[in-house]
Amino acid sequence: MHEEWEATRATLHAYSHAVSALPRAHAVAHPKWWHVSLAITPAGLVTDAMQLPGGGAARVRMDLSRHVAAIETSQGDVLEFDLTAGMTGTELGDALIAAAADLGLEDVYDRERFESDEPRPYDPGAAETWFGAVTDVAGVFRRHIASLAGWSGPVQHWPHNFDTSVEWFADRMVSHTEGGETTESPAQINLGFYPAGRPYFYSNPWPFDADALVGIPLPHGAEWHTEGWEGTILYYDTLAGDPSGPEKLAEYAAAVHAAAAPTLAG
Repeated sequence: MHEEWEATRATLHAYSHAVSALPRAHAVAHPKWWHVSLAITPAGLVTDAMQLPGGGAARVRMDLSRHVAAIETSQGDVLEFDLTAGMTGTELGDALIAAAADLGLEDVYDRERFESDEPRPYDPGAAETWFGAVTDVAGVFRRHIASLAGWSGPVQHWPHNFDTSVEWFADRMVSHTEGGETTESPAQINLGFYPAGRPYFYSNPWPFDADALVGIPLPHGAEWHTEGWEGTILYYDTLAGDPSGPEKLAEYAAAVHAAAAPTLAG
């Protein structure tokens, strides 16, 4: 991760918005919005499945080994778009929507999320470097979640903030108000990786009990963070290139969980 990567990151961010416009409209809606996230596979990022009117299903894939976006169906149909061709976010979104319409998928799309006519430079090497890091990080996240008792979600990549994260859920339910509507959600701890600017890992308990948590020592240079958002932060560059980096990341995640989980118990 370096300054030269930022232009390609911004392009991938814009393209992921275009890709996720289709499952946002056509996939089965999940109450936690998991249907708009992208799964991390060995070849790249993949949307949730979308049922086709005539039978079968389709999905969109961002293949970061071959540098194409592809809409593909369970019948074996594949239509690819070259990510290195300099398409704007608008152009890629329009191309995917047209391809979906040919398959019978039509809707009113949330175009504001992907419409942009800014130039989109794309360096394949930078994209591969980022995806290699995300693949390794996702592996650490999966092992961490597997070590915990209780319920957790999948490791997901989120187009909105272009971060990769996973959530662990406690058994305590918390009332909260959003958009004028009061609902209940389980207390939780998320664990994520944000790649823009100075990339960092985060692990954030919710609700956040500052009195109980801030001041508890964290390993490997991680810190409690309370300005703008509440949780913990560990900068990626403190672990990059360190052969023991994956183990240190796992130790950071485990330390935050050990500190925060008792504050979230029912």
